[in-house]
Amino acid sequence: MASAATGSLIGLALGDALGYPTEFLDVSAIEATCGPWREMALPSPAYVTDDTQMTIALGLGLRKAAASAGGVGGLDAAQLVPPVREKYVEWWRSPDNNRAPGNTCLRACQLLSDPARPWAQAGQVGSKGCGANMRVAPVGLVPTLTPEQRSGAAQLQSALTHGHPTALAASDLTAYAVQLLAEGARPEELAGLLRSYAVGSRTVYRGDWLGELWRHAQDPSPEHFIARGWDDCLGVLDRLDAALRAPDPEADPCLATGAGWIAEEALATGLLCFLLFPGEPLTALRRAACSSGDSDSIACLAGAFAGAHLGAGAWPEEWAGRIEYRDELLALGKVWDV
Repeated sequence: MASAATGSLIGLALGDALGYPTEFLDVSAIEATCGPWREMALPSPAYVTDDTQMTIALGLGLRKAAASAGGVGGLDAAQLVPPVREKYVEWWRSPDNNRAPGNTCLRACQLLSDPARPWAQAGQVGSKGCGANMRVAPVGLVPTLTPEQRSGAAQLQSALTHGHPTALAASDLTAYAVQLLAEGARPEELAGLLRSYAVGSRTVYRGDWLGELWRHAQDPSPEHFIARGWDDCLGVLDRLDAALRAPDPEADPCLATGAGWIAEEALATGLLCFLLFPGEPLTALRRAACSSGDSDSIACLAGAFAGAHLGAGAWPEEWAGRIEYRDELLALGKVWDV
């Protein structure tokens, strides 16, 4: 898809903006404020949250890392960490970081701001919040990463803030889903492809990217550490499969796959909203935003998936033309569109 990167990034931001006012509300309260969920309008102005801000930070760091590596072919952990760390800390220090950011990200970025501190001492190994996989889409959009680079970069960018193995695995799966859709995978085959990938990755600890991060947890081995994360993801994929066997578009999606505050549930519920409406991207965003959980993160993931699948043309100009950070998103998309 020639414009998959632009479509995914704009979709992510649109979902974020649509879900920003509805986060922390239940479905009845959302509809009382916004009207019927299928008619939800994009707020004006279309402000986004830390989800989009950190997606841009990761995208800028990834672009800088690839340039310093002489292209993505040479990208490795040593090239990736310094610029991504720098951009995360810039976000933490920014006066625009006032969109109810997560405590895990704030704490980790504060620790990352100390240049003498090894990055593995900053990532919070007890947190599997969704703050890592809601920002990982850029890793899935770089068209020339090898599978090992994509997986390693997705997990490492998570580990800088969210070091729990489930945050790592969910970030890896999210980036892989974005890549598959950008490359033309059919929505109906996506869940099966993700399950196969999770099974194959279950005991693969990417030490060349993660170093000895696992030692900061209480696991007896790196394989045991990472398997915990993949097992959580496989469990939520079971719930996704069950929801897709008996789809109910009118029901709160969080009832089927979780409220999305934690990484694996954000992935599954964002996927569910997309897969309920694979050819109706605005409906997918509205369903995600009108949910009882972490609405902005769920909707931003649904938008990333829909945009990767359908391209930039998925989003009407009356929405895409007024999203906050539009210029930055378009610039990153242009780099990775093929």
